[in-house]
Amino acid sequence: MTALSRRLIPPLGALRALEALDRLGSATAVAQELDLSQSAVSRQIRTLEDSLGVPLVVREKRSLRLTPEARDYAQVVRAALDRIAGASMALRLPDRAGTLDLAMLPSFGMRWLVPRLPDFTRRHPEVTVNLATRIRPCDFASEAFDAAIEFGGPARPGTERLRLKPESVLPVCAPPLLPGGPRRPEDLSAMPLLHIETRPHAWRDWFAAQGHRVATPPGTTFDQFTAIREGAKAGLGVALLPDYLIETELATGALVPATEVAPVTLGAYHLVWPVDRPRRPALERFRDWLATMAEAEDDPLPR
Repeated sequence: MTALSRRLIPPLGALRALEALDRLGSATAVAQELDLSQSAVSRQIRTLEDSLGVPLVVREKRSLRLTPEARDYAQVVRAALDRIAGASMALRLPDRAGTLDLAMLPSFGMRWLVPRLPDFTRRHPEVTVNLATRIRPCDFASEAFDAAIEFGGPARPGTERLRLKPESVLPVCAPPLLPGGPRRPEDLSAMPLLHIETRPHAWRDWFAAQGHRVATPPGTTFDQFTAIREGAKAGLGVALLPDYLIETELATGALVPATEVAPVTLGAYHLVWPVDRPRRPALERFRDWLATMAEAEDDPLPR
């Protein structure tokens, strides 16, 4: 750390006050949590403003309201404080692996990871895994996650990853949309197509896999697979869905294949973690365990 960077680090007490104000919303609540007076909380915020040389709060009568820039700064501070707390716990309890904070994609995480977690907890009872869902790539610089389960794309700078499982998709829809039976692949572009926000080019890539160049057609967009699946069942259009998410719907006839082609693999799921963090035994054990799960390439998803 350079002399300049040391001078840019504000007092820890002031940073804690800012983080708590962002999280709790009032100086009264911050004072109660930090066991300070409200005037002491105000002084901590003022100290931070003087240290940084920028205003952080709007003072309205007896209340303090963070500026938008201060709220963004507080998120980064919160992640840094969480990392300090985790590193401190690891030093105090060197014989324990501790906790692992993991971000995961909702559908894949609940369908693939969660049913397998009991095996990990039996093998490593010393590790506590905390789960949170995210539909977009995790920002490890501002979010206090040790790792994340994400889909597709090249490895991001500053991260490493472990391949877990490919995702195979097929077009499906409600039976009334296909009175004449399944269509030819190229004919699907004329039907209403449903889109998933996290896979903006899925339809384009699927058509390319069938040997057809089709621009991504417009259509209703959903943010999660569970929602787009329900939209397809309601008859809104044809959805490109992972095969493991629609087994029940295909078996009961609530959804039917829109065309008679085999599922297509357009990407894979990965465990992703930042490379600029201290060694975490919890992450190492979880990563090693996941590697054994990923090796069973032909292992079907839990029913």
